[in-house]
Amino acid sequence: MVDVDTFLTTLYVMVDGPQATLSRSEVVTLALFGQWQGFGSERGLYRYAPHHLRAAFPQLPTREQFNRQVRQQHAALVAFFRHLVALLAAQHCAYDALDSSGVPTRDAKRRGAGWLPGLADIGWSNRLGWYEGFHLLMAFNPVGVVTGFGFGPASSKDQPLAATCFALRRSPHPGLPRVGAPALGLYVVDKGFEGQAHHATWW
Repeated sequence: MVDVDTFLTTLYVMVDGPQATLSRSEVVTLALFGQWQGFGSERGLYRYAPHHLRAAFPQLPTREQFNRQVRQQHAALVAFFRHLVALLAAQHCAYDALDSSGVPTRDAKRRGAGWLPGLADIGWSNRLGWYEGFHLLMAFNPVGVVTGFGFGPASSKDQPLAATCFALRRSPHPGLPRVGAPALGLYVVDKGFEGQAHHATWW
């Protein structure tokens, strides 16, 4: 019979998996590849990776470890994203378009505080209906290059998110570099951003 300490240690190692060994550049590369390839989820990437990417990433960790490593490399991901935007001269265009989308984090009908209480909440999306999660705001140029993004709780409206985006682009905050730089031209928006008072303030 195994003593309690040995059992708990063994169980913890089995649950946590072997030590993750991907470098920062490998984590950033895999994370961006997963977005570029258009997998529906991180699970989709991880169904693909062991069969097709093992030669390039022989130390591929478990999906849970990769998820933790991506979170740890958030600053590097944002810095590389901004570098790509500059490299592609993405903001040297006639306009930036703004659009928003719902990002569900769990079933809205489940009880309890859920994941990220106080950050995620319940809101309405024409695509999703009622959902629990976040409201994502993205800026992109005419050829589809994302030039910045931000998010708020699902109940957030487009206009306040846009106002925050414009303010941060005009007066950058070191903690929120992902909103990107100001557009060189105009912003194109849909009816979710309507309101003459809002437009006058933003201008």
